[in-house]
Amino acid sequence: MNSISYRDIWKLAYPILISVLLNQLLGMTDTAFLGRYEDGEIALGASALGGLFYTAVFMLGMGLATGTQILMGRRNGEERHKEVGRIFYHTLVILLVFAFVLSGCISLFASRLLSFWVDSSPLVEASSQYLHWRLPGFFFAYVAVLFRAFYVATTRTRILTYNSLLMVVCNVVLNYVLIFGHFGFPRMGIAGAALATVLCEGLSMLYFVYYTVRHTDYAKYALNHLPVFRLSMFRRILSLSVWTMVHNSLSLVTWFIFFLAVEQLGVFELAVTNIVRNVSSIFFIAISALAATTSTLTSNLIGRGALQSVPLLLRRTITMAYCLVVPMLFFAALFPEAVLRIYTANPACIEAGRSSLYVLLTSYLLTVPGHILLSAVMGTGNTRRAFYIGITAMVVYVCFVLSLIYPGRLALPWCWLSEHMYSLITLALSGIYFLRSKWRHVQL
Repeated sequence: MNSISYRDIWKLAYPILISVLLNQLLGMTDTAFLGRYEDGEIALGASALGGLFYTAVFMLGMGLATGTQILMGRRNGEERHKEVGRIFYHTLVILLVFAFVLSGCISLFASRLLSFWVDSSPLVEASSQYLHWRLPGFFFAYVAVLFRAFYVATTRTRILTYNSLLMVVCNVVLNYVLIFGHFGFPRMGIAGAALATVLCEGLSMLYFVYYTVRHTDYAKYALNHLPVFRLSMFRRILSLSVWTMVHNSLSLVTWFIFFLAVEQLGVFELAVTNIVRNVSSIFFIAISALAATTSTLTSNLIGRGALQSVPLLLRRTITMAYCLVVPMLFFAALFPEAVLRIYTANPACIEAGRSSLYVLLTSYLLTVPGHILLSAVMGTGNTRRAFYIGITAMVVYVCFVLSLIYPGRLALPWCWLSEHMYSLITLALSGIYFLRSKWRHVQL
């Protein structure tokens, strides 16, 4: 694949797009059910804080898988297929160690940290309960995310759609049963939402294993036997992935800081923020799918020696992203109440969320090229530079949020201007990187 057409991009991107859409529905399902549960404001706020805390730590493993995906994509482009399996199994060992260590750390320290940061005692208690039930999901989710990296790196993405569809159906049923206590099950509330997600993550992992055994030429990629584990391979994977690990985790930490800052404005404002954040995830679906596509195609193209095709890939991917996102932005701007009503039936939350939603919508004009270019920087293998770009944008983002909330306690819509700041800096620094020629010489 030395020449990239819109059809080539879409063929790889649309299964990822459907997969990301369905994965977003998992969080949307939790929000929709908890928004109709008794003490809905506490449940929504706690699921937001607990979910972000869990996800921020989980993103360490996700970052490792992202780095592994780049490395496997390069080897796939070079047609060194046996190396893909060796990378896969070395990464699996690291991920399982991470899952054990991180789940223990959260179990010991999460409640104390939440108590230190959050003023509301009921919110801390509910968030801690949510995290307690989510911890076993680390083991399932880490294995599943490694399989996802493998299939994206080898440009065989159709499995992602099937897997995510299975998870969503399972999550809807289990949320209905466990949150509200139907069919003889106990009424678990926010704990039921967490347990439902864990069970779905376990099912996802099992389905990936089943599909790989039944429908994948696993011998081609040396997945049919364990390799000789070498320290040099562990070092190579970690040296590439450590930057994506920290970057991914810190990106969620900035969201966590944003929610903690908004909590100072009140529990009601926190609930509204959670609703608007879930709305924002709808628009981010297309961007995330095309960004993942850009990263793996960039890695594969460089592996094939087709460096001249990378700028064309970037232009066409950004164009496709605008074509997908802009119509959704117009719809949300014209019918904000209908969009917000997906997540809450509370008229006060809907009214309060309108102005914040309008501010958020305009930020996506910068988010589209910024996020795709940053993913392409990772795809070149220069994960350290991508980290520097991301951390610079995050620092500005956090400083902007804190300066708005803590001194003056400005209204919630002003806080969402932070999205513009983050995307603008990401776009500028990633663009400068590709205007230079050093990206053509990154070795993996």
